[in-house]
Amino acid sequence: MTSALHTARSGLDAQDTRMKVIANNLANVNTTGFKRDRADFETLMYQNVRQAGAQSSQETQLANGMNVGTGVRVTGTERIYTQGSMLNTERPLDMAVEGEGFFQVELPDGRTGYTRDGSFQKDAEGRLVTSEGYPVSPAITIPEGVQSLSVGRDGTVSVMLAGETEANQIGQIQVASFLNPAGLQPIGQNLLVETSASGAPNVGAPGADGLGTIAQGSLEASNVNMVEELVSMIETQRAYEINSKVINAVDGMMQYVTQNL
Repeated sequence: MTSALHTARSGLDAQDTRMKVIANNLANVNTTGFKRDRADFETLMYQNVRQAGAQSSQETQLANGMNVGTGVRVTGTERIYTQGSMLNTERPLDMAVEGEGFFQVELPDGRTGYTRDGSFQKDAEGRLVTSEGYPVSPAITIPEGVQSLSVGRDGTVSVMLAGETEANQIGQIQVASFLNPAGLQPIGQNLLVETSASGAPNVGAPGADGLGTIAQGSLEASNVNMVEELVSMIETQRAYEINSKVINAVDGMMQYVTQNL
């Protein structure tokens, strides 16, 4: 009975973690470039009470064993990198990656951050930065007197200056991809950083070597599907309730034993 309590408690912990993941997905349903997470489960160790194939007599073997599980745990959360829908903003500094890849930004500690959020701004120095003020890498500085700004599918940034008839190229947006993007570590502010699990970035011009292209005047919406998340939430709630009932049932059995034996 005691082991049953521990098994049911592990189920409560696992479902509580899954509910946290679902809650975070739903909270970020309108976050630009957000990728939903999924909780992964695995069984805990089994108690091998009787070994399959062991001798049941001098001439016979057991056809099956007796293994009692001890519960479940969450092994990790996996980020699902399906493409979000494109939202047309018609704002020239808004950009989205169509396909594989991340925008690169320079973090205050010198590291490179990666994001799918392309809602860029222009700071006091004319640099292209995120809403938090982190400059895009490689740096792009927009000069004064710009009449219009255009970003090509290959990331080429061109501006039309006042009094000129031809556009001037001022830089190029580069994107980075990873062999295992699920291994990137989220640090908040729509940013991720490289880890040993993600591998080194493959940096290049958009559209080259399988990298995605740039869509100017658009933003990538979150890939959270509210209907799927609500269904998962109901499943999680029911699983939590069932594990709670197991604990209540075992508690009742223990009370019966204590009172009658």
